Amino acid sequence: MNNLHFISPEIFVSLTVMFLLILGVFIKNSSNLIHNLSMIFLFITGILILNNPLETNITLFNDSYIIDNLSSYMKALTILGGVVVLSISKKYLKISNIFLIEYPILILSSILGMMVMISSNDLIVFYVGLELQSLALYVLASFNRNQLKSSESGLKYFVLSALSSGLLLYGCSLIYGFSGSTNFNIVAQTINSTHYGLTFGIVFILVGLAFKISAVPFHMWAPDVYEGSPTSVTLFFAIVPKIAALTVFIRFLYIPFINMIDQWQTIIVFLSITSMIFGAVAAIGQKNLKRLIAYSSIGHIGYTLAGLAVGTNEGIQSSIVYISIYIVMNLGLFSCLLMMKRNNQYFETIEDLSGLSKNHPVLSLSLLIILFSLAGIPPLAGFFAKFYIFKAVIEQSMFFLAIVGLLSTVIAAFYYLRIIKVIYFDEEKEKYDTEHSIWLKISLTFSTLLILLYFIFPSKLVEIVSRINII
Repeated sequence: MNNLHFISPEIFVSLTVMFLLILGVFIKNSSNLIHNLSMIFLFITGILILNNPLETNITLFNDSYIIDNLSSYMKALTILGGVVVLSISKKYLKISNIFLIEYPILILSSILGMMVMISSNDLIVFYVGLELQSLALYVLASFNRNQLKSSESGLKYFVLSALSSGLLLYGCSLIYGFSGSTNFNIVAQTINSTHYGLTFGIVFILVGLAFKISAVPFHMWAPDVYEGSPTSVTLFFAIVPKIAALTVFIRFLYIPFINMIDQWQTIIVFLSITSMIFGAVAAIGQKNLKRLIAYSSIGHIGYTLAGLAVGTNEGIQSSIVYISIYIVMNLGLFSCLLMMKRNNQYFETIEDLSGLSKNHPVLSLSLLIILFSLAGIPPLAGFFAKFYIFKAVIEQSMFFLAIVGLLSTVIAAFYYLRIIKVIYFDEEKEKYDTEHSIWLKISLTFSTLLILLYFIFPSKLVEIVSRINII
């Protein structure tokens, strides 16, 4: 019981959700109040997470829940993503007539599920966290009930996610059946690498997790859900759940099954290669920006998995650095997307960016920096993210993976450059509104500057992440 203060962030978020629900019931027209309180409470949660200085790993509830450097960093990243999403989406929600009390509460609920996933050291705890996250995301995807596309995306996500959860649960039951435990540490001690039942269990769980991060060939939901969901929800989908899923990947592969690396490494390499190639090629023909971002995120997940496939601490750290930089780039990209508004109508096709540089030079420049960074052009942050991945991969002599990664980077650069060509060289369109919320401006400025100036102190992030040692 003495260690319960280590889970104070989770306790605080769950109490916050209950408090806000009650507040929303008793106070009429309290959307604004609840939205602001959610941001404040999330910020406090972030302080609680960072307030736990860790010298050693703390395990709770019979070793089923773990607090370590990995969990603290990933939770802080999740909270940051949640705070930014809530702060920049306020005006969008009001204009779209979906500024309801349920929105921030659902965001908080899914973040609570992600925090449980991040700290899980047991298959049952992980599954509980996953379902808590997914239930909130089902509702968020179909949040704009007035739009047919939004309802469709929610239904699609629900059906396919339920299928993946079923496969995942079957994998968990296989591992429990053949090892006699759901705890990662005990499974690690009892496993026998020659046992095919365990291999099948690993495969089923990896399929379920690959769905959650939309890795090829389990990506089919992502483009439709990204396009159909409200833009602020798409932003949340694009960044925050991926942090939790990546952490589970790390814990699942490197704690119980590190001795079975021969079995799962091939699967991760396959997921990585197919995601990188497909993400780069499929994005070329897209006209809708949200759809393009969906395919782009599939490609970026491929790079993250390449770091995990390596099987070393350096590989894990490079994946964490990659996802951290990717989040900043995505926040900037969506901030630009939320600024494309004219007469209270939002635009989201590549064509709508036509000649943007003539009327909105600052916005165009920010977008140029973000797109160049996503393409991996030096000296921007995106280049360093890819560099760390390739360095980890080449050090383990996985040259084929590195070559595929480089080729898909070149292909991806093509469609990013196409957008830049539309912004700078095409015929200008009617001017967009210049009045935006202060949070949106701060988000865009902050992310652009971070991307642009990352090369001055590239070692800072690496230094923080290097404290995370799993193996």
